[in-house]
Amino acid sequence: MSTAEVVAGKCGEAGRMGKDVRSDCHVTVELRSQGGVTVELKSRVGAFYGDAIRAQVQSVLRDLGVAYARVAVIDEGALPFVIAARVEAAVRRAGAGEGKKSLPEKAAHKGGTAQDRLRRSRLYLPGAEPKYFINAGLHGPDAVILDLEDSVHANEKDTSRVLVRNALREVDFGAAERMVRINQLPMGMQDLEEVVPEQPDLILIPKVEHAKQVIEVDQAITQIAQRLGLTQPMWLMPILESALGIENAFAIATASDRVVALTIGLEDYTADLGVAKTKTGEESLYARMRLVNAARGAGLQAIDSVFGDVGDIDGLAKWGEQSRSLGFEGMGCIHPMQIPVIHKAFAPTASEIEKALKIVAAFDEAQAKGTGVVSLGSKMIDAPVVLRAVKLVERAKQMGIV
Repeated sequence: MSTAEVVAGKCGEAGRMGKDVRSDCHVTVELRSQGGVTVELKSRVGAFYGDAIRAQVQSVLRDLGVAYARVAVIDEGALPFVIAARVEAAVRRAGAGEGKKSLPEKAAHKGGTAQDRLRRSRLYLPGAEPKYFINAGLHGPDAVILDLEDSVHANEKDTSRVLVRNALREVDFGAAERMVRINQLPMGMQDLEEVVPEQPDLILIPKVEHAKQVIEVDQAITQIAQRLGLTQPMWLMPILESALGIENAFAIATASDRVVALTIGLEDYTADLGVAKTKTGEESLYARMRLVNAARGAGLQAIDSVFGDVGDIDGLAKWGEQSRSLGFEGMGCIHPMQIPVIHKAFAPTASEIEKALKIVAAFDEAQAKGTGVVSLGSKMIDAPVVLRAVKLVERAKQMGIV
């Protein structure tokens, strides 16, 4: 007896429809015990792509072992990877396809990212909204975050992880590092099972308070990778979002060799303190500095929170400049228009670069002469100043400024 016969009569739905919906579709799957598969399609592009959509639905059902079903698709301009994800999610919700997947053809992706790569901007993309995926890389963020946590309604966690999985396989995010923010543990373990096989570059772990949470995620990734023979690096970025998490920052930073950065979630942190989050950030200064110190002590990057007021560009610029002065190397963003502002805020100024280049040149000259004394004009330059100048020049080169 087939899966469809066991659960005949059950229905499952997934996806969205309506006049304000784009790049998505709504799929209803009714399992039957006989009669093959029928596909009812309503689409604005049905005259051009109707046959292809119906064929794809049939293909997904075959992959999932469903031989008898009535499928209704209301298409709002969905791409094939979205249609496949919505059909699979609807089948699962109907109680079929257990232990099976229907995977789109995998596009060519770069083979992992460097541990110390630029992470000035990380653009959050709600995991339930495919319309934001398609052009995200064109905005030039250093990273995109396919978010399965706060931006996804509790009722859509299951469908979103399938959608994000397919996006990781098929969407070209350009030069952006591909990150996934999983749900808070233990639900996040289900996310890992779905997305780790598609080898995202980095996993964001929300609401981390103890090192053991990082270890748990690390071990789960390792087990999945060993099972599938994956060798590409997969980094971790814990998000500290509570007073306890901040106090345990260094232990969290050193919990796994996969950890490349620490970041902070200020909405949850200020809620935990019971204070209002402000645009000037005095209420979170201790937490941000503690995180920077822990990250630096562990040899990691420190990444600041998002700036939530999309319309306040001047406020964003000031926040970014302050973040850089505190030792942060980047921050999150929730709208593409924030990206260039953030990049400018975290870039060394022309005068800083000029001064750093002079210090580095003076150091090189002193080395060539075999003297340990470095001077710039009438000023003696200490070793820590030289080191800071070298780092600034290296970062400017990474950004393409020098």
